[in-house]
Amino acid sequence: MGEDFAAALPANAWNWMAVWRRNYLLWKKSALASILGNLADPMIYLFGLGTGLGMMIGRVEDTSYVAFLAAGMVATSAMTASTFETIYAVFPRMREQRIWEAILCTQLTLGDIVLGELAWAATKAFIAGTTITIVAATLGYAGWSSLLYALPAIALTGFTFASLAMTVTALAPSYHYFVFYQSLFLTPMLFLSGAVFPVTQLSGTFQQVAHFLPLAHSIDLIRPEMLNRPPGRIALHIGALCIYAVLPFFLSMVLLRRRLMR
Repeated sequence: MGEDFAAALPANAWNWMAVWRRNYLLWKKSALASILGNLADPMIYLFGLGTGLGMMIGRVEDTSYVAFLAAGMVATSAMTASTFETIYAVFPRMREQRIWEAILCTQLTLGDIVLGELAWAATKAFIAGTTITIVAATLGYAGWSSLLYALPAIALTGFTFASLAMTVTALAPSYHYFVFYQSLFLTPMLFLSGAVFPVTQLSGTFQQVAHFLPLAHSIDLIRPEMLNRPPGRIALHIGALCIYAVLPFFLSMVLLRRRLMR
């Protein structure tokens, strides 16, 4: 375990940028389609649920339901963008296309590759979350000043969920197993973390569960900023997201090394 861990570490602090740049150059060719694709689901939620249910529900936590939902969709879009990039783009690069195998013939280590892939997934999450924030601010559902404070939380959210998804990628034998991750982890978390309705509406047990979900910590960082409210327990939320980002990062490197060495 110790040898696998040491061999999988990044070689230095900047090699990962080569992997990030490679992915960026490829993405740039279809950037518009990618951005529009990442906008589809959150915008459906925002306008479908926000305007439809908003007319029946009225105000939630002293704000309109659409504004409440918009903040949840920012965090959710960052989660979705980074997760899908990691499981559906990284997996073929690692397995069918054998791009990782080619990169490992250079001076880059497996840790450099993993860190570069996570940084790129976080970048896509940052773009997706920022775009939703701009749309919400344009429509009056968030303050423009919230952009400055929400951006770091969006980036951290992207890296966190990319790191979690990388562990799934390291373990999955095929694409079919990603459905279990989406259905059994991501979808329940969407409804338990306060993205669509307040966590206080849940039973006591589910409220306790929500305290341990990474998406809930992300929403608790982003929503107060978008609604021009003072955020509470910032250190707790940032610390929780960092734990969810760092531990799976190291675990995935060990798992991936064992997988690639088989």
